[in-house]
Amino acid sequence: MHAPDTALTPEPADTAPRRTRRLLRAVVITVLLALFSTELVLGWPSLAAALSQLRAPRLNWFAVALVAEVAAMGSYARMQRRLLRSAGVDVPIQRHVALAYAAHSLSVTLPGGPAFSTHFNYQQMRRFGATPAIASWCIALSGILSAAALAVVTAVSAIASDGSLQWHSLLTLGLAVLLLTIGIRRITRHPEKVEPATRAALARVNKLRRLPETQGLDRIRGFVEQLRSARLRPRHAVAAAVFAVLNWLLDAGCLWLCFHAISDTRISNAQLLLAYCAGMAAGTLTIIPGGLGIIDSALVLGLVTGGVATSTAIATVVLYRIISFGFIIGVGWITWLVIRRHNRREPAVPADTADADGAQEDRGPLGTGAGTPAGR
Repeated sequence: MHAPDTALTPEPADTAPRRTRRLLRAVVITVLLALFSTELVLGWPSLAAALSQLRAPRLNWFAVALVAEVAAMGSYARMQRRLLRSAGVDVPIQRHVALAYAAHSLSVTLPGGPAFSTHFNYQQMRRFGATPAIASWCIALSGILSAAALAVVTAVSAIASDGSLQWHSLLTLGLAVLLLTIGIRRITRHPEKVEPATRAALARVNKLRRLPETQGLDRIRGFVEQLRSARLRPRHAVAAAVFAVLNWLLDAGCLWLCFHAISDTRISNAQLLLAYCAGMAAGTLTIIPGGLGIIDSALVLGLVTGGVATSTAIATVVLYRIISFGFIIGVGWITWLVIRRHNRREPAVPADTADADGAQEDRGPLGTGAGTPAGR
């Protein structure tokens, strides 16, 4: 008698992928915990030294600084809402605010966070009812508007700190913004005009992949056709631009309020704004999550250059980062957990916008998951 040959019984088809996903999830969690532990160990001496400089802040100024930071996040959410509304997608503001917090936390705390943030943004906008093209368009345009707004704030603060109003600088900046707006509107009104360049780029990519030149062209045409509904109407464009600028100004206002919560001394508002812009610009050049150490050093250096005592500058930056990094990131991760739980109860793609390639499209903008980071 032979025992039943159960060892050769094939596993269910979905068992192996499920086991692989579990193993990958465990590896990712282990790597993230190790990374955060390493960052905490390496950064603790600097953090402890900075905390020793932090005197008890004035609670009234601290409370207003907290409100300013919350308002800054709300401004970013309203900017994205305006862009989607311009394309005919209208959802309650609270969903945009929740998305802004969650995506921002992904962007600034994870290694490669902007890619995770972009993918998350794309998935949520698809759940809002946006087509793949509209979701990608909104993510890309919100990143462009945010970067342009920081450039505007930086230019204005540099001009103001110089003490003389340079009309040619303002005119050049205004002309650049105007040309950018006209170009975006022209593409959304006549997306077919970008097909020749797109077709040429696709042919080169397919040649490298040893595929037919027109492989994937039909999908790109469908994607471009969806862009016809992305009409960036003037009122929505102006409102989105204003909210993009407010996002940076309110965040800078939080830093200004933190300074006054710590010190009775005076500082030039233009110098503080310029120091803030330098810190934010430095943060875009680092792969360290949250720009830890880079943004802080740039802010402290900028404040000291503006005439602030070193101890006061350190205390100001620590208090600002407690609000803008610690508090906002904490709220963002809680929001992410709530959104993730809510998503499990809903289909991944709205029925009215899904198509035959829905599963492929939900990978990210243009199926790549690449794009611009959300938030600051």
